[in-house]
Amino acid sequence: MKKTKYILSGGIAFTEQEDLQQLSDYAKKGWLLDRMVFFGYALKKGEPQDLIYSLDFQKHADDEYFMLFEEAGWQHVCTTGHATHIFSASPGTKPIYSDIETIIDKYKREKHFVGKAALSILVAMVFLLLFDVMSLYGWLPEAVGTISEILLAISTVILVFPGLPYLAYQRKLKKLSNT
Repeated sequence: MKKTKYILSGGIAFTEQEDLQQLSDYAKKGWLLDRMVFFGYALKKGEPQDLIYSLDFQKHADDEYFMLFEEAGWQHVCTTGHATHIFSASPGTKPIYSDIETIIDKYKREKHFVGKAALSILVAMVFLLLFDVMSLYGWLPEAVGTISEILLAISTVILVFPGLPYLAYQRKLKKLSNT
């Protein structure tokens, strides 16, 4: 019998609640979250459990951070990227984020994190575009322009990974502040 199952994530920035609900549904069937993987989650076979999951973003989390969650009834399940932490608890446990202000703070922190990455890529893209234009006018060798175009195409693809989540967090924050 297969002991590990992989499921896709809709992207934490886009479908956080849906992903967490899906993990809870799988836990009821005996598939428990083991870790986050590229584009999704790895589940391990175990005893069916009635669990709820919650997510927090915290860079440089220490023992005190995890102890606070444990005292509130939340068990640390996994961490990815040294900043995204998933916890599980029994239904009825007080939510990690119980008011709009703390939810807004959570999304602001993550928006800032992905925003810095997106901005770095955008700055690099501006320089690559500048090098390409300079080579078109003969101010730089043609090879520099060719390399710039290739790197510009690659960086455009890479920009999707922090850029789209940045826009998704911006949208969530706008919705929350209108509430």
